[in-house]
Amino acid sequence: QVQLVESGGGLVQAGGSLRLSCAASGRTFSSYGLGWFRQAPGKEREFVAAISQGGTAAYYADSVKGRFTISRDNAKNTMYLQMNRLKPEDTAVYYCAADSNRYTVALTYSYWGQGTQVTVSS
Repeated sequence: QVQLVESGGGLVQAGGSLRLSCAASGRTFSSYGLGWFRQAPGKEREFVAAISQGGTAAYYADSVKGRFTISRDNAKNTMYLQMNRLKPEDTAVYYCAADSNRYTVALTYSYWGQGTQVTVSS
């Protein structure tokens, strides 16, 4: 079992930055592909970014490419999402997820965090 806990969400003005963290329990953290997803009110959960087990490969949704950076520290069992140049349309609950080999597909992840709210004001 893996437990995931997100932190770092909050309220920020458009153009600002936030860094989300996802802390994981369990000794097999480094063996999992990891991802970030988000869900805005009335919308489906959507893929944001993902990173391979070793951190050598990263994948991004077109909407965040060039603004968001995903990273992981396997020694700390933690994944990060650095979000720059935030836009009001980035407002959503952000979830981290673990254990998938189809990184962009939410249904393929085995473990999920509880989510953290990100609100970007215009």
